[in-house]
Amino acid sequence: MPASPPRSFARLSPLVAALATGFLLRFVVGLHPVWWLAWLAPVPLLLLAIRSGGREAYWLVFLATLVGISVNFHYRLSVFPLPIAIIATVKQALIWTLIVLQVRRLTRRYQAAWTVLVYPVLWVAVDTLAVALQDSGNETSLAYSQVECLPVLQVTALGGVGGLLFLVTLVPSTLALALAYSRTWRRAWPAYAGTTLLLAAAVAYGLVRLQTPATGRTTALGLVAIDDAIGPEASASYMKSIWDEYDRHIAALRAQGAEIIVLPEKIGRVTSATAALWQLHLGGLAAQHHVWLAAGVGIAERGAWVNRAWLFTPAGALAATYDKQHLAPGEHDYVPGDKLAVQSIDGQVYGLAICKDMFFAALGRAYASQAVAVMLVPAWNPGPEDARVEGWNTLTRGVENGYAVVRVAREGFMTVSDAYGRILAEKESRPLPGSSLLARLQVTARVPTLYSRTGDRFGWLCVAVSVVLLAIGRRQPG
Repeated sequence: MPASPPRSFARLSPLVAALATGFLLRFVVGLHPVWWLAWLAPVPLLLLAIRSGGREAYWLVFLATLVGISVNFHYRLSVFPLPIAIIATVKQALIWTLIVLQVRRLTRRYQAAWTVLVYPVLWVAVDTLAVALQDSGNETSLAYSQVECLPVLQVTALGGVGGLLFLVTLVPSTLALALAYSRTWRRAWPAYAGTTLLLAAAVAYGLVRLQTPATGRTTALGLVAIDDAIGPEASASYMKSIWDEYDRHIAALRAQGAEIIVLPEKIGRVTSATAALWQLHLGGLAAQHHVWLAAGVGIAERGAWVNRAWLFTPAGALAATYDKQHLAPGEHDYVPGDKLAVQSIDGQVYGLAICKDMFFAALGRAYASQAVAVMLVPAWNPGPEDARVEGWNTLTRGVENGYAVVRVAREGFMTVSDAYGRILAEKESRPLPGSSLLARLQVTARVPTLYSRTGDRFGWLCVAVSVVLLAIGRRQPG
């Protein structure tokens, strides 16, 4: 008869499993997620919860999720003060823990096919509430991990981020419950069949959608980014060094055929008097080179700051002005805007937004309602570590609503993506003398999507269902 393992090993095994599970999660919830691992990494976490005792399950799951979530602690610390970075990390770990423990409670009690829906429904509900209640929205959503998997990403055109998140969490939920109850799970075939059919339908839809041929007038786009910015106390020589390079890049791009040129967010933070001079300078550049020109600047107005984007016509006139609506953590002294900005260019509608604005699906849908075909998005990534993820969030708005996106970020990437999320051109920004990119985009009318019409109704349905699930879960401990 084989000897029983020592008690110390028995106590250690769950701890090792929790640490290993947390390490695996780091590759999913980090700033550079591995898209295919998002479908598998939650499986051991769910199994850990289901197979552990009540109090032990709580601490093991919390430990595993904290290990995983802490992958972003260094980044949070670069953006927030230490106490806020700690609170944000612990809060996210607690959300994971509470969701997983509710799954444990209901699946252990019922062991029915419908319980595979608990995990995805709760996640979509949390995601929907995050958008409604948090200044940061749902920028950490697992759905954004799928941007590199274009066929799956097309699901956002149907159900938005919530629809994609449901699919991404349904698969590991089904796998985990199948492994946990493979011998005792009666009438499980609806769960297996439903998950398989839904996944197959989503991939097929995406593959078909990606076959849509590109049409429309080909437009040459110029993108320029210089990481260095002009502060309120900048010297005249420093200011001139930056403007000389922007002027040079604009002239070079126009010589290559650029018709629309986009510069980043907050080229500088200046007084209203200096901003008036900059407006004249940029308008003059647009007229000199006969191009449409978009640029972002921070302006001190009436005792407060505004984060503004300007769009100039090829004649040098100011065609549109947009003030950033969703402010970043470091913009507490800024006043948010509340109006959209659209402009017709060569028969198609272009919209203006600034950086974090494009994290919010409601603003993306608002521009879709204006029949926007292309979004011009000056941006800035104060923490370069998150440059890729912020670009993915913006790109996703384009797929949800059927328009192309031109995003130009300091300390990030200059990116042109089409209405299907395909990156047509991309280049990293640089400090002085900066970098530029010429891209050609076939501009067609906005591609209609179901999501732009229905919005987050699916997400709020999941919120309602979650209330029921939480009530059921409280009736009897799992």
